Amino acid sequence: MSNVASPFGLKPAFHPSGVIRQLQSTIVSGHPTDIFQFSPVAVLASGALGTVAPGAPVIGSFMGVEWTGVDGRRRVGNRWIAATVGTEIVAYYTEDPYLIYEIQANGPVLLASVGAQFDFSALGGNATTGLSNVSLDTAGGAGTDCRVIGVNPAPDNIFGDLFTIVQVQLSNHQYVAVRAAI
Repeated sequence: MSNVASPFGLKPAFHPSGVIRQLQSTIVSGHPTDIFQFSPVAVLASGALGTVAPGAPVIGSFMGVEWTGVDGRRRVGNRWIAATVGTEIVAYYTEDPYLIYEIQANGPVLLASVGAQFDFSALGGNATTGLSNVSLDTAGGAGTDCRVIGVNPAPDNIFGDLFTIVQVQLSNHQYVAVRAAI
């Protein structure tokens, strides 16, 4: 319900082709910050996945991870816990710049906001469920992270609700070149 603030991150909703594909990367062993499912992520200078601050280029959404712990057991989770040490780390994420995501805003989003760009709120998540609590930051004004393209079609969600759930595309994608103004 979009009258209750319960953000769930940047959740893949659909792709124009009909298929949402997950890709594989890695996370550096001992990575110092938590990465929650549906958190916006980027490919860092190391070549591995990691979280980035709002306004920085994003590759997609974190979907989960599997790794071998120091005890030799293989583990699977929807969250990377800060400073985890392991080997054979496989991180799953979305990457396609045409993918449509759903995200809850931290305030009302009006119909006139279709086409407008906003940043994400500060990164964080729920340690129990492993889900991100990133939201669309309407309080910060215009941004660069994502572009509103519609509203989630649920019957209890409409433009102007207190915490509108909207459909977005990444407008600050790492693999899409910046164009000069015409």
